[in-house]
Amino acid sequence: MGNSKSHPGQSFSSRFLPEEQAEIDRLFDSLSSEELGSSTSPRSFSLQALKSHVGEALPAEMVTRLFEGMQRVDVTGKTKGPSERISQEQFTVSMSHLLKGNAEEKSLVIWKMISATEGPVKAREVQKFTEDLVGSVAHVLNYRQELRGWTQKQAPGSLSRVQVLAAQLCSEMKLQDGEKLLGPQRLDCDRTTVEDWVFRAPLVATFLSVVIQQGFRLLCSSLDLATLVPERQVDQEREFASVLDVLSVIYINCHLPREQRHRWRLLFSSELHGHSFAQLCGCIAHWGPCVVLLEDRDGHVFGGFASCSWEVKPQFQGDDRCFLFSISPRMAVYTCTGYNDHYMYLNQGQQTIPNGLGMGGQHNYFGLWIDVDFGKGHSKAKPTCTTYNSPQLSAQEDFRFEKMEVWAVGDASVTQLAKNTKSVLDVDPAARALLEVSGRIRHSEGLREVPDDQ
Repeated sequence: MGNSKSHPGQSFSSRFLPEEQAEIDRLFDSLSSEELGSSTSPRSFSLQALKSHVGEALPAEMVTRLFEGMQRVDVTGKTKGPSERISQEQFTVSMSHLLKGNAEEKSLVIWKMISATEGPVKAREVQKFTEDLVGSVAHVLNYRQELRGWTQKQAPGSLSRVQVLAAQLCSEMKLQDGEKLLGPQRLDCDRTTVEDWVFRAPLVATFLSVVIQQGFRLLCSSLDLATLVPERQVDQEREFASVLDVLSVIYINCHLPREQRHRWRLLFSSELHGHSFAQLCGCIAHWGPCVVLLEDRDGHVFGGFASCSWEVKPQFQGDDRCFLFSISPRMAVYTCTGYNDHYMYLNQGQQTIPNGLGMGGQHNYFGLWIDVDFGKGHSKAKPTCTTYNSPQLSAQEDFRFEKMEVWAVGDASVTQLAKNTKSVLDVDPAARALLEVSGRIRHSEGLREVPDDQ
């Protein structure tokens, strides 16, 4: 496979399955066919040909970056400086590196997308590349209508969600002295630093795959978008705007167990269900793993992942798959430390112990707390939460909030469906079918069969 005159092209094209290589060859033929020169000249394509093929699917800056990255790939081993066009060998090798390669191979092309030189680059150049990449993901998902119910809205405040997620990805980079990149400092990054970063931050490579496969319409069948962007399920009879945009959802979703990434079902929203702690408990209990989300009055967005069903009881619950997270003003995930097992807590109606929903820390000193007096909460961490090593998530230690959401993630089990009397059956046809297959039929709109274990 590949061009028989180029050993590098042959080697790298063999990474693809035969049908994949045929698709890559067809795209190259399409890109190069419009600009055929002399019949004796090797076939190639220009930046304009690539821009014409991509159209409005990607921002022009990202198309140029991709072209320059391919253009600078040396497939002969004889560095002569880049040509103005992309050869078939360069195209095949670049696609192989970006879509099939290891961290070293991916970082080779990423480096060339960032800089035309082999020497160190400034950290701010890496940050600008990352912002372009994240912005291109949001752009192409919107253009291809792959948002799966989520929005591409801009978050309020000084930084967009594109900038916030790019800053988070860049924070995964460790510089030569072992320090993390915490901002657009005037520091140098070398190839080794970028390679280590691509390994540490797998979303970078995933985002490049999305940009190429959705932007170029190449090997789309091999990209599982469902585990990147979950399907959003909300009662279709009611309008609802989440505080999350698609980039925030992608960030949280990539930290969930893989089997729970394909679908988010809204269980509770203060906007739809009211400001009531009793209503919150009634909506979220026994529904399996959930994402809890708040926006405080200062605009900080944060929450936690509950790995197990919420149960109203005076004991801690959950396991070490739980985590806390922040979305705004910065994105971060805080996982369990092993210090204690105070992962989840949900209680009401008790006289001597706290009533509310909490995650991490201890009574009266939670990493995240929603009080039974709905609309009030706290996030206490001096210096960090003992359970999750999280800092204070809210703007103020004791905060007030107007917006709260709880999303069940993954598919509900038959037991979960049967235990809940509120009718997910009316808004989720898949849930209704699952109940019917299990032998529990839907007798009427107002009456459900009592499950055997109740």
